[in-house]
Amino acid sequence: MTDNTDKDDMLPEYDFTTGVRGKHYQAYRLGHNVTIHQADGTTTVQHFTVEDGAVMLDPDVREYFPDGEAVNQALRTLISLFPKNRESSTPQ
Repeated sequence: MTDNTDKDDMLPEYDFTTGVRGKHYQAYRLGHNVTIHQADGTTTVQHFTVEDGAVMLDPDVREYFPDGEAVNQALRTLISLFPKNRESSTPQ
């Protein structure tokens, strides 16, 4: 059997017409538990939180900034456009 679909394509049997974008966003930011079932029958629960200082990018922004390095470079370029001392750059 040959699979002609791209890995990123949604299959026709997936129906997200009643889905709500961002439904779990706030809860995810507060932290979430992941239950790991081991092969030996034991279970481990790990709690994950978003790292302090982490920024969530919207999908349209991620197209242009695929990783932290790209985001930091763009922000440093933007920062360089700001006056070093805002008070001295204000017209008097």
